[in-house]
Amino acid sequence: MFVQVISGTVTDLEAFERLGDRWEAELRPGATGFLGATEGVTDDSRFVVMARFDSPAAAAKNSGRPEQDVWWQEMEKATDDVTVHDCSRVETLFGGGKDDAGFVQVMQGHIEDAAKADQMFAHAPDAERVLGAARPDVIGEVVAVHDDGNGYTDIVYFSSEADARANEKKKMPAEAQAMMQEFESALVVDEFLDLTRLHLR
Repeated sequence: MFVQVISGTVTDLEAFERLGDRWEAELRPGATGFLGATEGVTDDSRFVVMARFDSPAAAAKNSGRPEQDVWWQEMEKATDDVTVHDCSRVETLFGGGKDDAGFVQVMQGHIEDAAKADQMFAHAPDAERVLGAARPDVIGEVVAVHDDGNGYTDIVYFSSEADARANEKKKMPAEAQAMMQEFESALVVDEFLDLTRLHLR
């Protein structure tokens, strides 16, 4: 899997969502290799789009379509401070993204310890077992490592926002706490973004 992470600020929410629906209806049929997208906006008008493709070549082909360029020029009028990260390395937990998620939280940050991160990703089944028991509200996760540096975007899919809020207040078992501390020492979170207006395509 190859991922493009697009983020920024929405300046015209109505146009942003209308253009998203238009892409789904008119441009998606011609987007060869497109697997789906997680798209959302926070209460303070930040947005994140994670577009999944089966290969870098498919993503590049989509970006090069004339109709994609025309559409993007319209989207630029509804957004500001946009950044795009290509992500060749994509790690998944709990089966990856879930289109039936009721709530999505995005964490963006930097890799503090690459060796430790590699070790954790290699033991993903252990993390799924331990963290899954402690946080049954987490139903999927995708970690996309940015090609242009040591940054990453971590998208976590929850059964619902109510479940997420309730479980985050509970004390985690010791094994799960230790595992979370290992994650946090390897992957430092610089900001959290709650996607309260969510579209899973």
